[in-house]
Amino acid sequence: MVGGYLSYYKVVKVFGFICEPCRKAVPYGVYDLAHNTGFVGIGVSHDTAEFAVNVIRAWWSQIGQRLYGGQRELLIQADSGGANSYRSWLWKWELQQFADETGLTLIVTHYPSGASKWNWIEHRLFGPITQNWAGQPLVNYETILKYIRATKTDSGLRCRAYLDKTQYQTGKKLTLEQKDSINLIPYRILPKWNYTIKPRSALCEK
Repeated sequence: MVGGYLSYYKVVKVFGFICEPCRKAVPYGVYDLAHNTGFVGIGVSHDTAEFAVNVIRAWWSQIGQRLYGGQRELLIQADSGGANSYRSWLWKWELQQFADETGLTLIVTHYPSGASKWNWIEHRLFGPITQNWAGQPLVNYETILKYIRATKTDSGLRCRAYLDKTQYQTGKKLTLEQKDSINLIPYRILPKWNYTIKPRSALCEK
């Protein structure tokens, strides 16, 4: 446990790339620092907030719930742009759905732009993955998944990966009612980058 939370893990987006015949591959990963494990979803359509949170959801369902099921809070550290941008209300909305489903209180912190040297997932997950497939033709999804799953380090890193075939829509907008329904509590320090999202059932208990 780090900082009183069940684990210390990070969520990050990396830019998608084109490969034939799979056309597009969009990686999004969860790195569990406590166990030195990676979990990567490979999307086939677009890098959206819905896709990002679905990867977190899949991680929780397949791994996190088993390891940390007794805890009621989850710390998510993300970068500040892309699908999990601190400016994105769609990101916050999708996290709210996840919090409501699981009953978890989500403590979210964002790394500011230009702070990648402190971003562990870049060095401990996507760095080794990139080294593992360096020089290899990523000709299809099976090859991409194979190299991610085979990524290991001397420090004990192990990776799991899956293919998400969902066609995610871009350009979605939230209504004012949806924004207002998000049970978000900003922190006093840097509130744009640091906030808590609680299950909406917590509102009914007040």
